[in-house]
Amino acid sequence: MTKRPPPKGDQQPDLFAANFADIPIRDQRDTMERPFFSLAKKPRIAPIEYHVGDTWVEVSANSKFGLATIWDADILIWASTQVTEAIDRGMAPSRTIHFYPHHLLKSIRRPTGGEHYRRLRAALDRLTHTAVRTNIRANGRKKAASFHWLESWTEVIDEATGETTGMTLTLPDWLFEGITMKGGVLTIHEDYFLLTGGIGRWLYRVARKHAGHQELGWQFTMRQLYEKSGASSRFSDFAIDVRRVVEEDSLPEYALAIHKNEEGEEVVTFIRRDQLNVSDPRFESPRHRRRRIGRGITSKSITLTESAA
Repeated sequence: MTKRPPPKGDQQPDLFAANFADIPIRDQRDTMERPFFSLAKKPRIAPIEYHVGDTWVEVSANSKFGLATIWDADILIWASTQVTEAIDRGMAPSRTIHFYPHHLLKSIRRPTGGEHYRRLRAALDRLTHTAVRTNIRANGRKKAASFHWLESWTEVIDEATGETTGMTLTLPDWLFEGITMKGGVLTIHEDYFLLTGGIGRWLYRVARKHAGHQELGWQFTMRQLYEKSGASSRFSDFAIDVRRVVEEDSLPEYALAIHKNEEGEEVVTFIRRDQLNVSDPRFESPRHRRRRIGRGITSKSITLTESAA
């Protein structure tokens, strides 16, 4: 099974938070196709090294926490959405976001409770201690950026009750600039958060980045996908996982297919379901965007403040 059921109460709007059932979810486009995150749930210490043409990405783990995973990246998607929603509503964006863990977990469609709060803290630690170096966005110059996925995070706990009264996270300059730049984010489907497999999640992000709304979709050879993924598995095992995702056909918005080219290589095609023939069982009608009019992100439960100089 590649998609888990929504948690209980998932469809109930939270009137005091920018709930993702009500606003477009945004993902930072530079992080969507290249190997920035571990695709495995098993802790990974081995670094990711990606060098294709003039573009390179290097990701290193802290031995205590391991590499940030593609599930940890849900927090960055949440943060990207908060920042862009603030901009859309005429607010000044900031790298530092104050929030309640309950609201964040609900927004990324996770259950709430003690165990899930502990997992959230572990994810925040991995994001804070995963080191990234890349020349993406160098714009033809010999320039590189070095950062961690989170500059910092904090938690305030009530000493009397032991309950969390609030948390903050601070985004690094590289990510924040990528979110706020023109064309720096893409909307994604809320069911992305329900995908359980790392390969499936990564393939959806690749599809959204490249196939977009294009009538003919997009294609990659299986080898190209393997090199772009940063997966720690063998190529043969990676190919098996991709074929399984294609067969299960559970990715939101996009349908995948595999054929062999003249050289005998497997080629994976990504195409939006609303671009398929209506007689195709994989066809889905285009979605109508929804947006709630109300307090949303401007409420007291989530606030964005000026980050320290």
